[in-house]
Formats: sequence, C-alpha cells, structure tokens
Amino acid sequence: MSRKSPSSSLSCPRCESTYPLDERFCARCGMPLVYAGHERINAEYARGELVRVAGGRNQAEAELIQNLLMEEGIPSVVRRSAGFDVPDYLAGGPRDVLVAESGARAAHEMLLDADLAPKTAPAGSPTPFRTALVVLIVVALAFLLVYGLWLLAPKV
Repeated sequence: MSRKSPSSSLSCPRCESTYPLDERFCARCGMPLVYAGHERINAEYARGELVRVAGGRNQAEAELIQNLLMEEGIPSVVRRSAGFDVPDYLAGGPRDVLVAESGARAAHEMLLDADLAPKTAPAGSPTPFRTALVVLIVVALAFLLVYGLWLLAPKV
C-alpha cells in the first residue's frame, strides 16, 4: 500500500483557505485543517454550523470516533464537554465530537452502523418528545390566557 507524501501546506475543508503546517484550525471558520489536496475530505460535509454528533468518555475515545469519521470523509472537531474541567488530568473527562451541519446526518448514520452513536437523531432534528413538549406548553399558555381573561372580565 503506497501513501502519498504529506503536502507542504494545510487547507480548510470548508472555506479552502491555506495555512502553514504549524496551524491546526482555520482562523475563519474553526474547522480542523487537513493536508492540501487531501482526497479523503468531502467538502460537502463541511458546510454549516458545528453540531454535536457523538461523545467520548475521554480524549482517546473521542479521537477514535474522530478518526472513524475522517475515514468516511467527514471532518470533525473534538472539544471538552461543558462543565467537565479536569485540569489535573488533561486527557480525562468527557469530550464532544462536532461536525458541520451538512455532515451531521452522514456522521450519525456511520456512527450508528459502528454502534457508537445514540439511537436519537442528530441535534436540531425534531423528536416526538420535543414536539409533545411544545404542544403541551402551547396548550398551557392558551389555558392561562383564557383563564386570565375570564378573571378580568366584568362580573354581572
């Protein structure tokens, strides 16, 4: 198996800006940089805001998920989960794996096939629970409005 030698520059898979080899993330959009001319990255999966598609219990597990996504051409970013700062153990603590919105569905399907994703849809997709909760809130607000108007109505 022959491998291509790494390029002398890095590029952003989203905005295609080029950077020197000592950079890691795009200054414009925050995506992780890849070697210029890297065939594995699908630019269609690098559009939109970053959304969480999976999580790891630690840095190593999150990087494993990130590498599986990269094999499918889906660029991703790993960040420490909110509220879990463990400064004494730099690799410890849960991590979020984020991809661009355009790659969220493909990432979720790939991670489901690998049995690494939750059985729910990616963030932003409506769920039956969320829909029922919104309907319940709307009904409760309507009831309170009608009841308040009834209390304010002049009594005969």
